[in-house]
Amino acid sequence: FWRVTAATGMRYLRSPGVHHLDLSPHSLIQYGKRGPGRSLARFVHPYERPGLALFRAHCEHVVRAFGLDALRVTGRALALTRREGGYRVETERGALDARRVVLAIGLGEQPVVPAWAEPFRRDARVQHLFDANFNRDSFARDAPVVIVGGGISAAQLACHLAREDVPVMVVARHAPRVHRFDSDPQWLGPKGLGGFSRLRDPDARRAVIREARHRGSMPPEVASQVNAHVHARRVRWIEADVTALTTDAHALHLTLDRAPSSLSAARLVLATGFDPRRPGGAMLDDAVERLGLRCAACGYPLVSPGLEWAPGLFVSGPLAELELGPVARNIAGARAAGQKLRAVA
Repeated sequence: FWRVTAATGMRYLRSPGVHHLDLSPHSLIQYGKRGPGRSLARFVHPYERPGLALFRAHCEHVVRAFGLDALRVTGRALALTRREGGYRVETERGALDARRVVLAIGLGEQPVVPAWAEPFRRDARVQHLFDANFNRDSFARDAPVVIVGGGISAAQLACHLAREDVPVMVVARHAPRVHRFDSDPQWLGPKGLGGFSRLRDPDARRAVIREARHRGSMPPEVASQVNAHVHARRVRWIEADVTALTTDAHALHLTLDRAPSSLSAARLVLATGFDPRRPGGAMLDDAVERLGLRCAACGYPLVSPGLEWAPGLFVSGPLAELELGPVARNIAGARAAGQKLRAVA
């Protein structure tokens, strides 16, 4: 999370100050205004959205307060199997046996790479914003950069590079889409979730989630910053689709389906987000087949209202979205999942 947010040049979180990792909804605001985080306290209105540095300090405070470091095992899960009394998770560092397992797998390993860019992934000049080795401070002032994507990540990176006097061209399929959050606040409570929970058809729930999410959007203040850089001619915002990419020793050349029809740059950054397919890769594919886990047509889990996929096997994050709705993937969704899981602990 910290690597990805640093890569974009994010200054403030998009989520309100009541969405964080601690138990009390007001913990982060109190930490920033009257607690140890006062020296870092940065909130932006409305909703007292915290600065990234403050949010990180608060997360680290929560980890220390609850001793969470002692519970963390670093490694990759390779397989999930049933055993007597629970499950076994095979990892690179050996097997872990547990009575209950929560699958809280995100989309971080599924960046979207357009087909026209895939053949050039080994070219150091072509990177996805979420590549592990991406460094936003490695761009030269006299070397033009093309950013492909029209959402908040593309906008934040464009603003950061513009402030560093790097020539920036953003290629997006649409004008900036302005939404305060990635889904409307009604999806945090019964106003939105009441009708959602009454839908019995998973396909209908998937359609609601798809419609509710503001994909490729940005909050008003980020849009204002982009517009200011566009007007100052530090950023070009080009509404088009890339149809082809060619390279030579000196530059990258993009072909577009609309005017200006072509662009050349020294670097190309894909800010194209994450693939929405079910996360978990081969490990989870194998578990679904081996354990006979029920899935909707979209591939996502069919779970109980308590987020139970099979006896003793629970989900959170994206895997819980057919039960939790459009907010499942973000901090509010993690809190909602935690409340449900606490009831069965």
